[in-house]
Amino acid sequence: MKHQFLCFLLLLSIPFLCESRFVVEKNSLSVTSPDSIKGAHDCAIGNFGIPQYGGSMAGTVVYPKENQKSCKEFSDFSISFKSQPGALPTFLLVDRGDCFFALKVWNAQKAGASAVLVADNVDEPLITMDTPEEDAASAKYIENITIPSALVTKSFGEKLKKAISGGDMVNLNLDWREAVPHPDARVEYELWTNSNDECGVKCDMLMEFVKDFKGAAQILEKGGYTQFRPHYITWYCPHAFTLSRQCKSQCINKGRYCAPDPEQDFSSGYDGKDVVVENLRQLCVFKVANETGKPWVWWDYVTDFQIRCPMKEKKYNKECADSVIKSLGIDSRKLDKCMGDPNADSDNPVLKEEQDAQVGKGSRGDVTILPTLVVNNRQYRGKLEKGAVLKALCSGFEETTEPAICLSTEVESNECLDNNGGCWQDKSANITACKVYSSGPGRCTINNGGCWHEERDRHAFSACVDKDSVKCECPPGFKGDGFKKCEDINECKEKKACQCPECSCKNTWGSYECSCSGDLLYMRDHDTCISKTGSQVRSAWAAVWLIMLSLGLAAGGAYLVYKYRLRQYMDSEIRAIMAQYMPLDSQPEVPNHVNDERA
Repeated sequence: MKHQFLCFLLLLSIPFLCESRFVVEKNSLSVTSPDSIKGAHDCAIGNFGIPQYGGSMAGTVVYPKENQKSCKEFSDFSISFKSQPGALPTFLLVDRGDCFFALKVWNAQKAGASAVLVADNVDEPLITMDTPEEDAASAKYIENITIPSALVTKSFGEKLKKAISGGDMVNLNLDWREAVPHPDARVEYELWTNSNDECGVKCDMLMEFVKDFKGAAQILEKGGYTQFRPHYITWYCPHAFTLSRQCKSQCINKGRYCAPDPEQDFSSGYDGKDVVVENLRQLCVFKVANETGKPWVWWDYVTDFQIRCPMKEKKYNKECADSVIKSLGIDSRKLDKCMGDPNADSDNPVLKEEQDAQVGKGSRGDVTILPTLVVNNRQYRGKLEKGAVLKALCSGFEETTEPAICLSTEVESNECLDNNGGCWQDKSANITACKVYSSGPGRCTINNGGCWHEERDRHAFSACVDKDSVKCECPPGFKGDGFKKCEDINECKEKKACQCPECSCKNTWGSYECSCSGDLLYMRDHDTCISKTGSQVRSAWAAVWLIMLSLGLAAGGAYLVYKYRLRQYMDSEIRAIMAQYMPLDSQPEVPNHVNDERA
């Protein structure tokens, strides 16, 4: 049965593969020294590990004297590539051949390498290094690969080896900043997926990713930052075989849309056509949800279906799917209309569109790897993991337009944590020349500037202060370092407020409530209680009027004194002026001329 399955799978694949155009996704590699090989080169991004989308890495290239194909553990040869303090990270150059690409990178990572360059052993255009086919032994280490890797051409690999053997220090930069286009403030991405949960390690990784990424995807979609669309790969059965038992069990619409048997066994379990029907249902869930302005509901349906309707429990069927649909409030009539009749001898518009979309357009190649993520029309390469994918999406935004989630701790990287960024460091004095520049105007609007923040009962507090410079300082009502922790201050217990004799204090999160005994009113600014009854209020008003009257009388008296003194001043001035021109009765006559002669 396995032999029959493989033959049928090949039969389904041939018509598509004959016409396919696979595009190798690349990042830039630039040699900074020595001068003999200085310059920019292309390298093909490995489809495992975590490429640093949106960033770059600088390092020193090392070519091992033993285990040059990296097919064995370097510890067997007592070799380590861990960088010394103050040194640049190590980029290990290894040769292609004898074992899986992923195993080479895994062995290098365990030995301390920060990145791996695989030199091709054939003169050919660059290819994509992919993970091995379903293999339980390799699945475990593939999942744990976290360093980036890339394939370089045979000729460039030989140049690197020659420079290293000649005693030159080879330094280079790996740059992923242009690996994803970033034309504007919205990222468009699509995930080529599958509802089959029995296809092995890759399907398990895909299902886990969808569950983990659901929250981030919905935040981005609801905020209008991204436009997402799911896709599903289908094949068609050649016309000459549409009436065969294999095509009938694995295809719908008379052989037009097919999927491989989930268990790879035609005699038992689910058929490929069951997978095609569920793929179609999930496409229609997205279409119906999108028409209502809630495309993110697709993530809810897919994750719920995975949990509630697994193949292993024999629940992968329409009845279970309908229960999920009902719980999410999706219009089942619109859904049925979208899906159409799987037994009809005609095209299904939804699945036909999917087959057309598999063919590459523009800079995007054909979709031949499942799962495949496409970001801004470029195929993503690397581990399908929440943090890595989010970093790739965030690199697709035009600079300064990234949403807050893009500067969360899951995406933001601190280069100084990796071997101190290659900078000088004095560990004994805890001094370093490495600095991460992450502050700036408006920084508090992005992930709260990396400071503490918390929300409870619709009340939110942040420790980020963005004035002349960004700093983390607990807000009033809290105490702590402002970074990881701010604790509520109990103003009542610590007697910081509400301490008047008539006051009754109740602590709240970030503040306090103070009430007064009897018919009294609390004045927060003065931390005291005053009466709010009618008679006392009238007495208070009487006192106010008395004070105002006193102030009025004082002002009037001051004005009269001012007028009297002004009059006296004016009289004296006028008398002085008149005395210059005519004698007054009270003054002797003053001569109006003198001569120059003296007696």
